[in-house]
Amino acid sequence: MHRPAQRLTRILACAAAVPVILVASGCSSGSGDDGSDGDGASPSAPSASASAPGGGASAPPAYAALPSACKTLSKKTLGDLVPEADTAGTVGKSEDTSLRGTCSWNSLDNNGVKGSQFRWLNVSLVRFASDPARGGGDKLADQYYDKQVTAAKAAEGATSVRTAPVAGTGDAATAVRYDLKKKEGSFKQQTVVVRTENVVVSVDYNGAGLAGEKTPDADALLKDAEDAAKEVVAAVAAANDSSASASPSGTSHSSGHPSAGSSDSSSSSGSSSHHSSTGKVRH
Repeated sequence: MHRPAQRLTRILACAAAVPVILVASGCSSGSGDDGSDGDGASPSAPSASASAPGGGASAPPAYAALPSACKTLSKKTLGDLVPEADTAGTVGKSEDTSLRGTCSWNSLDNNGVKGSQFRWLNVSLVRFASDPARGGGDKLADQYYDKQVTAAKAAEGATSVRTAPVAGTGDAATAVRYDLKKKEGSFKQQTVVVRTENVVVSVDYNGAGLAGEKTPDADALLKDAEDAAKEVVAAVAAANDSSASASPSGTSHSSGHPSAGSSDSSSSSGSSSHHSSTGKVRH
């Protein structure tokens, strides 16, 4: 991709970035995350287990590790959703990659005089450990999940906001969709938030037709976002299966709480989503 196209892609990515979900660094708008998002996800007293109401210690959370956010989606999925993007993705900053991670991909499919199709995809992972003062990891994750859904519905500039439950993944999952008008174009935004045990997964996927290209089908974008979220949830489970089998006792324990930015740890998903097989984004 030539430099003018790269610059345009970055401008579009910053224009399309959603402020409520953690995004990769590089956008000068207020969409970045510095660990001070007000969600209360940065307590100061880490602990691997919480005190149960009866005085005993509760079981540790199910998930003690996170996969690398940039490795949660297969190359096939990335080729379908963001065909012109570097599959390596752009890693967001993180103070502790075992607790929080993000990765994003930008794609500008230039069709010459017919215009261009733009796509932006972002994956966010946040893991919660149990805390004696605040409760179990599942409870903390559930609270954060609710806040993410609420924030997505209240995104600045959003119109025609709709929400719907997502079946077949995690312990709770919600899709939030809306239109977003920017000077660069009209974007169709899809946000899928999933809680799986003590981890919250957020997938943002939006698209726009530029310079005469038709607006992408929002229903197709939503289906792709939901399938991608399911693939990321499967990657979280796989990362913890690997972590547990690698430990001498067959289990893995980790203390700590979400703090900032993004993931740089390693794991990948072996699951695949249902997408078009053309290698081009759907209109």
